[in-house]
Amino acid sequence: MKHAQKAKIIFIFCIVLVGIFSGYSMYRSLRPSGDLPYERITMEKALEYMEYETGYILLDVSKEEDYAKHHIPGSVNIPYAGLAAQAMQLLPVLDQMIYVCAAREKDSRAAAKKLCKLGYTNITEIGSTSAWKEYMAEDGEKEAE
Repeated sequence: MKHAQKAKIIFIFCIVLVGIFSGYSMYRSLRPSGDLPYERITMEKALEYMEYETGYILLDVSKEEDYAKHHIPGSVNIPYAGLAAQAMQLLPVLDQMIYVCAAREKDSRAAAKKLCKLGYTNITEIGSTSAWKEYMAEDGEKEAE
């Protein structure tokens, strides 16, 4: 009797492990960013999410002069050059949703990667603020039609 119970427990344990592993594998394969330590989505998708999400920070890592010329309303500016020094002070919650953008897409990618290295766990890189300008221009054209 005891042997049958042990076998049953081992069998259930194996099924649970297979389920956990399968779920994790499926999650990893469905992530839009593949093996990056952060999510990467389009500006259009990010703006859709921002319509119903709350509690996120929209972080623009553009240089101050670029941010002054153009930025997404509601964004917070921490230039990439000072990100490591200012992040913990200005972004104290490591698991808060942070959308990262910049005037140049390469800067937003580098900032997302740096934030992950600093311990932030909920980073989504959304690219260049020029994509936001283009999306808003297209959206205005759609409404005019």
